[in-house]
Amino acid sequence: MDAARPSPVPHLGAASLPGKLVADARRRAGLTQAELAKRLAISQAAVAQLERADSNPRLATLDRALRGAGVELVVATRPRRATVDESLIRQQLELKPAERLQGLETMYEQARQLTSAGEMGRGELA
Repeated sequence: MDAARPSPVPHLGAASLPGKLVADARRRAGLTQAELAKRLAISQAAVAQLERADSNPRLATLDRALRGAGVELVVATRPRRATVDESLIRQQLELKPAERLQGLETMYEQARQLTSAGEMGRGELA
């Protein structure tokens, strides 16, 4: 993949680039675009369009193209782990509004104290 053009969905890598999947499968099968086009009963230009980096075919189209190259498209799902941010948000939402406000006031006071300590440490306060 081109380093200057990151994957649209970084954690999916090549799976987020259907054109790359088709082109790679075709090459591994030892087929030219024209040969794959003939198998799919479409034009070579249509195969070239499918293989473009910015192509966005329907899953059925992608599956058909990949099957023409001798591979099967497998789509699966799995539970997604909550990230730290989601768990912190969930934790905050479980609090009453007054408790959230108190927490923010406490964090503000701690940040103010930390700022003052930094200024004193750098000799910025008399």
